[in-house]
Amino acid sequence: MEKIIDENKQGESLVVEKKEGNKRKLFIESYGCAMNFSDSEIVASIMATQGYNTTQNLEEADLVLVNTCSIRDKAEQTVRKRLEKYNAVKRDHNPKMKVGVLGCMAERLKTKFLEEEKIVDLVVGPDAYKDLPNLLAEVDEGRDAINVILSKDETYGDISPVRLNTNGVSAFVSITRGCDNMCTFCVVPFTRGRERSRDPQSIIEEVNDLWSKGYKDITLLGQNVDSYLWYGGGLKKDFEKASDMQKVTSVNFSNLLEICAKAQPKMRIRFSTSNPQDLTLDVVETMAKYQNICNHIHLPVQSGSNRILKEMNRLHTREEYFELIDNIRRIIPNCTISQDMIVGFPTETEEDFQDTVSLMNYVKYNFGYMFTYSERPGTMAGRNMKDDVPEETKKRRLQDIVDLQRLHSEERTKAWVGKTVEVLIEKESKKSDSEWSGRTSESIVCVFPKENYKVGDFVNVKVTDCTSATLKGEAVGNSEYN
Repeated sequence: MEKIIDENKQGESLVVEKKEGNKRKLFIESYGCAMNFSDSEIVASIMATQGYNTTQNLEEADLVLVNTCSIRDKAEQTVRKRLEKYNAVKRDHNPKMKVGVLGCMAERLKTKFLEEEKIVDLVVGPDAYKDLPNLLAEVDEGRDAINVILSKDETYGDISPVRLNTNGVSAFVSITRGCDNMCTFCVVPFTRGRERSRDPQSIIEEVNDLWSKGYKDITLLGQNVDSYLWYGGGLKKDFEKASDMQKVTSVNFSNLLEICAKAQPKMRIRFSTSNPQDLTLDVVETMAKYQNICNHIHLPVQSGSNRILKEMNRLHTREEYFELIDNIRRIIPNCTISQDMIVGFPTETEEDFQDTVSLMNYVKYNFGYMFTYSERPGTMAGRNMKDDVPEETKKRRLQDIVDLQRLHSEERTKAWVGKTVEVLIEKESKKSDSEWSGRTSESIVCVFPKENYKVGDFVNVKVTDCTSATLKGEAVGNSEYN
């Protein structure tokens, strides 16, 4: 499962198949969440129509773009260092090179980058990628170019994205943009705008196209996928103004999951990211109904303390979260559940932190992604709350829950030893060129000897051993999905 910030992918440069006749070179690098990596595919597709092929050689690039993230301060500092590198290359090797910033950080620091620091030629927000050709024309005429206007209806549903650094097996399919939840720690509603959903017909067309090209595993992607709601276009918040016909014929996330599962019954379907307040039981029941919908839910909770949850403007309590977890386990007993957790949020006491520990002990997540609170300028917490938990306390609390999660992960993973699991081979194992690596339906990584199998095969694997996060075993034959 792609976590909110996948550390292994940060700074990955995009490479796609060259288009015959394209003469110019595009170097595009991505930071942040899965949505940013998906957006880079859209940008590459747009630029391919403008005569650009991708390159991994920074020195030869005519255009350098960095797709940015504002979720954490660390991500912003990394991007700043990369911009310094781009400008050094531009100064010393390639003075005609154009440098641009895309995404969330672009929207937040637009004038600072262009006017004050003068480190970029163009700034493009998450809803303005189709305007890139016009913005580049502005730059060519010697003017700074900027478009960070947030859209009420842009979903890029009409753009067929290229696939970055793909294994040819798994792909992202973006279904929503923006977020309405206004969590006080999060900058996304300000950088990506209000929630709107993509036409289900365009989603199914993309899914069918991916299947025809040999893809076997897709992740339906959104800042908050459970909020998906199509009623002919428009913002989710305006649904109450929709006509009776629009409401009757609307498509929610459970409907969309079912449509995708039926469209390609041998394709695995995943989704990310869910929000506890919006994940309804009809979604879980649809997962249970279709074998090709994967049994994994990434369900960020952020804190186990009701007081802190309220301060974060998370619209659920720990008790409601427990009830949801219990229902998921009742409907899909083998469903894996993962978390995002923040420690050191303003005013968090030791008692609040112990509530987080007790929540983790109740759920015993399969895996999780844990962070210390990082104040983000422009957020409600950044504007209205003092970052008052000492760094040492934050670090100690983080280490405590990381250690606890490792124990829970090990316990959950060990439960699979002796069982046979279905694995989709995605790539060669990092640790041995004689082994394949893939994931189970539950998003657990599994490695096993290669034998005569190949990337893209569904293989039944008898699990003989494990680490805290990885299953090890031996193939016992192709699964029925082949």
